[in-house]
Amino acid sequence: MLKVFVTGLLLTVSASAAMTRGFNQLFDAVVRIDVREVAFEDGAKRLSASIGSGVILTKDGLILTNAHVASPRAVELSVTLASLERVSARLVGWDHWTDLAVLQIDLAEVKRRGLKFTHAEFGNSDDLFVGQTVYAVGTPFGLTRTATRGIISNNRRYFEDNRGVNGYETGSFNTWLQTDAAINPGNSGGPLVTEDGKVIGISSRGYLGANNLGFAIPASTARRVMDGLVRDGTLTRSYIGLVPRALQDFENFYSLALNTGMLVNNVDRGSPADRAGLRGGDILLAVNGVKVDGRFPEQLPPIQNMIASMPAGSPVKLSVKRGAQTTDYTVVTEKLESRVGEEWVLEKWGLSVRKVTRTYARDNQLDDANGVLVIGVQPGFPADVAGLSRGDIITKINRQAVTNLGMVQALHTAYVAKPAPVLVEAQRNREVSLYVLKP
Repeated sequence: MLKVFVTGLLLTVSASAAMTRGFNQLFDAVVRIDVREVAFEDGAKRLSASIGSGVILTKDGLILTNAHVASPRAVELSVTLASLERVSARLVGWDHWTDLAVLQIDLAEVKRRGLKFTHAEFGNSDDLFVGQTVYAVGTPFGLTRTATRGIISNNRRYFEDNRGVNGYETGSFNTWLQTDAAINPGNSGGPLVTEDGKVIGISSRGYLGANNLGFAIPASTARRVMDGLVRDGTLTRSYIGLVPRALQDFENFYSLALNTGMLVNNVDRGSPADRAGLRGGDILLAVNGVKVDGRFPEQLPPIQNMIASMPAGSPVKLSVKRGAQTTDYTVVTEKLESRVGEEWVLEKWGLSVRKVTRTYARDNQLDDANGVLVIGVQPGFPADVAGLSRGDIITKINRQAVTNLGMVQALHTAYVAKPAPVLVEAQRNREVSLYVLKP
């Protein structure tokens, strides 16, 4: 009995030591991220500074963090290693749909300065259970390498955040891990880990004004997105225009068996699904022959992700129930676009603008995606004096139709070189007006 007991004790101590080593390795892989980024606000270019967290996940210094921590707006990125040394980094890729971004440590600088770093490993987020102990590690309020302990409160939380990442949409294609481990400002992008130091999530947000409500992107999503960003710098997704809704409480109105189909809440105007003839109130039964079950909200992201993961421009067969009839529709996917387009500032005009995207045009029932949206006007500058306002859509400049942001930038550059009155045609509340920008 004594021999068995001692053996068991030794195994327990050995396992505990291994978990401690794993957690310490993870702890040394967590970094603070300092960001300086540019914003185009109120008709001017402004710089701001922020702090976030990240975790090194490869031996060549790739860091996973949040998209709202490091975005293409960043003009300077630096990371603080476990040794407290700060090194430069660059943005590898960015995906606001999942609120994830990948950075690369400047390896030449690391080598030149004789620095070292370690890296963490992914765990399996699919095996998590409610009540399991987890730790959120990061830089809350700039306090480097801080760990807070909690549990998994829910392993499949569903919510979409249509303004979550600098106005960009996020959360359509994944569920979230909910935890009561403290996630404060600055924790964003840091790892959520198990007791052995395996990364099972990337902390993303907490509810302001609430206690113990934090959310993380599961490792199953993070690993897939990271691979795509490292390979291509971006993820291309497909779009057909179906706006889903869970079928719970609606089955009796549609004569459906339980766990059958997904309700089409509405169809985006002018989208592939709209052109194919689908409409709100339809029931989607199958995608390319694969049956779908969208009874509960938590089941919607996998269905949306299945469609989004198809190549843009590919045909998709949708089996749809409408009334008593079931019909197959063929829909050709388009590239998914955000409602938020590329932004720029036209400083001599005192004007900051954003390219109108196809999604923005559909949401606002515009005839097409031409033009730029006015997102800021600087008081006293030509655009303000002429009467342009935030929310106007500039459709023509000097009688030339605005088809892209580059054209607007070129016209502004010509104005800077040789100031002269500029004729602007803009749409406001579906009415078109003319404005003259005077030097």
